[in-house]
Amino acid sequence: MDMTTLAAFLAVDLLLVFTPGADWAYAIAAGLRGRSVVPAVAGLIAGYVGYTLLAVAGLVVIVASSATLLTTLTVAGAGYLVWLGWGVLREPAALTASGEEPGSDGSSRLRVMLKGAGISGLNPKALLLYFSLFPQFIDPSGGWPVATQTGLLGALHMTACALVYLTVGVLARTVLSTRPSAARAVTRVSGVLMIVIGGFLLVERLAV
Repeated sequence: MDMTTLAAFLAVDLLLVFTPGADWAYAIAAGLRGRSVVPAVAGLIAGYVGYTLLAVAGLVVIVASSATLLTTLTVAGAGYLVWLGWGVLREPAALTASGEEPGSDGSSRLRVMLKGAGISGLNPKALLLYFSLFPQFIDPSGGWPVATQTGLLGALHMTACALVYLTVGVLARTVLSTRPSAARAVTRVSGVLMIVIGGFLLVERLAV
């Protein structure tokens, strides 16, 4: 796998990562709610770790070749986004004077991580990335084993996600933590975005 191929993949991958979606919405909401955005971003990356391991194992080929399984995963991910978005709308960020949401502790950080893993693990954009984009940059006849190439692409994607989502979450917290009304508005927009994305995917997939 040469540097030209890696650069081309990274360019396309960054376009997807920089496109606001469910991951962005969750990073923003987490930045406004918690002491640190790290647990949320760690959860998002954990979901992509799962996809990378499946890709390295070759199971993505099986999933991609099964329309029923792919539809099931997409519908599950869309439904999860709608559920999370509704939860965000019901309980928008409410920061204290110190900028920390009441009740932040180890158990809540674990829940934030698990939710993040659920969002990225069931994210239809991830299905597109791993099942459609990766194969275009993998050369079965190249000098590197397919598993190694797949693992490298997965590592590049996760690194890009970590850097972008951390930046998004920190900026949201830094800029909006002193503006409670703006923070609540952004959190509600994030919730609406999750519901809209999930609803659109449900309608699109079930209409096929």
